[in-house]
Amino acid sequence: MTLLLLTVFLRSAAQNAPYDTTSKPQLISRQFSFTEGASTDKKGNVFFTDQPNNKIWEYSADGKLTVFLDSAGRSNGMYFDKKGNLVTCADEHEQLWSISPNKKVKVLLSDYQGKPMNGPNDIWIDNKGGIYMTDPYYQRPWWTRTKSDLDGQKVYYLPKGAKQPFIVDADNKQPNGIVGSPDGKFLYVADIGDNKTYKYTINKDGTLSDRKLFVQQGSDGMTLDEKGNVYLTGNGVTIYNAAGEKIGYIAIKEPWTANLCFGGANKDMLFITASTAIYIVKMNVKGVE
Repeated sequence: MTLLLLTVFLRSAAQNAPYDTTSKPQLISRQFSFTEGASTDKKGNVFFTDQPNNKIWEYSADGKLTVFLDSAGRSNGMYFDKKGNLVTCADEHEQLWSISPNKKVKVLLSDYQGKPMNGPNDIWIDNKGGIYMTDPYYQRPWWTRTKSDLDGQKVYYLPKGAKQPFIVDADNKQPNGIVGSPDGKFLYVADIGDNKTYKYTINKDGTLSDRKLFVQQGSDGMTLDEKGNVYLTGNGVTIYNAAGEKIGYIAIKEPWTANLCFGGANKDMLFITASTAIYIVKMNVKGVE
């Protein structure tokens, strides 16, 4: 290969890569106890939780950092619905909350068949307004109980307007990260307890089928970009294409990378929650809702 062809090849590869591999994640702030639940609204403002301090923060599209809600139900994973309500896994009392833009809280779910949930951890909302939810058991210091009331750690689906969810996958050790494709055809669930991530076909009734191993890696939070690449967290951020092939890795110098989403006015800023800090990375791709 001539030098000219090599230069063209490398330039093309760099342009097609999801991010500039020569750039480093930009630290925005380190003033938290443990950051989680990154989610973005239609304007590109990012919301995230500091669960131990019981707060939801907002990092606006123009770079301003403010507290959105105090006494936030010990919220963990979050996701915006089509009406702009912020749905949160409020695991102080094992609930799902819907928080309106004016900060009015509505409890969407408070139990499963009369028993407390393990602790809703992460969610994804489909185009019909139904909520897919992972429910692992992590002992919290603010709980009085010391064991689960349920027979396993499962994945649930709560149809829009329903009072009770139904189980869509009971075959996980400890399901955690979850995200679906914008066309509503596929769902990804990370079984962090077994260090695996699975891909499912979403059926019209909300059930799941065709469970396939996507990658041999678990994840805390997850997100997708416009090209169908899947972003997994834990030890930094690992990026896989739609075929499950590793195409990138973003090192984060923190003990744990918990969650992430695309934000900013152009949805091309990867926002990362990592232990006591938050970071951003400018991307060559955009996120999807």
